[in-house]
Amino acid sequence: MPPTPRPLRKLGFLTIGLFDEADPRRGHESTLEIIELGERLGFDSAWLRHRHLQYGISSPVAVMAAASQRTSRIELGTAVIPLGWENPLRLAEDLATVDILSGGRINPGVSVGPPMHYDQVKEALYPGTAEVEDFSYERVRRLLDLVRGKPATDFSGVEGFEVFSDRVQPHSPGLGRRLWYGGGSLSSARWAGEHGMNFLTSSVVKAEHPEETTDFAKIQLSHIRAFRAAHPDGETARVSQGLVVIPTDSATPEQRARYEEFAAKRAPRTTSPQGPARLLFAPDIVGTSDRIAEQLHAQAAFREVDEVAFALPFTFEHDDYVQILTDMATKLGPALGWRPTA
Repeated sequence: MPPTPRPLRKLGFLTIGLFDEADPRRGHESTLEIIELGERLGFDSAWLRHRHLQYGISSPVAVMAAASQRTSRIELGTAVIPLGWENPLRLAEDLATVDILSGGRINPGVSVGPPMHYDQVKEALYPGTAEVEDFSYERVRRLLDLVRGKPATDFSGVEGFEVFSDRVQPHSPGLGRRLWYGGGSLSSARWAGEHGMNFLTSSVVKAEHPEETTDFAKIQLSHIRAFRAAHPDGETARVSQGLVVIPTDSATPEQRARYEEFAAKRAPRTTSPQGPARLLFAPDIVGTSDRIAEQLHAQAAFREVDEVAFALPFTFEHDDYVQILTDMATKLGPALGWRPTA
């Protein structure tokens, strides 16, 4: 197997945190238990998806706060918080608070664009201002400035018995360098680099130009290189890849069959760009850790990264995630050159 130019340095995983509407606590508790397991296995990071008006984590910042008190080492991230649902000032306060509570371990990932199903939710979300809300990169820039300590107001000082700051409090000095942009387009990659963010790339990219390649790995590689070319840190700028990989080393025959069925059902969407946005999906990789490592090493984009946050499939059971994470940490990670954190 050919060596990768960038040996895998950080191994992470991503979960959606599904729950039953009739018993939401059990689902959230399962997510916290999985994060605790990840720390025991030596994973470097655990990431939370963000879902609104669905049966998945709607408040990843709150879940990160809970996880920070049940772990001591593992980094905690979001992939991603859609900023169209957020007030950047309030989010900056929440993120800084959780970062302080965690001892500087959070990695907030964000994205922009109108909220999903905006026409149906805009009156509940932004009554009176729905038509003038700005969902561009400007929303990310506001968050960056506030997290990095730029003034939020021209007022500060003492008023009576109260003391006021002109910047977000608490201020967490290292948080500004741990903000990530989740992007699937060339423009997003460049913007994130120009603004000194880290870059989250996933199993979805945009095949923006019909006359050019529809090879997923080649498109993703072009995004990674454009990001680093625009970033002040150049080739050392942080990029994390988030494909769906399912190791089966210790899986039961029944688990292997379900995993393969899951991947097969999703395979048709990987053959050509989907929808008006021309979204291109990477195939899920199911098999032994050695087989997965071989396929990853063959991908041009994977060879450019040294951090991953492998996405756990949405619909599996708690015991499935335990098996998958255990195989990732004990089999797949070492096959990719990674070693667990002591």
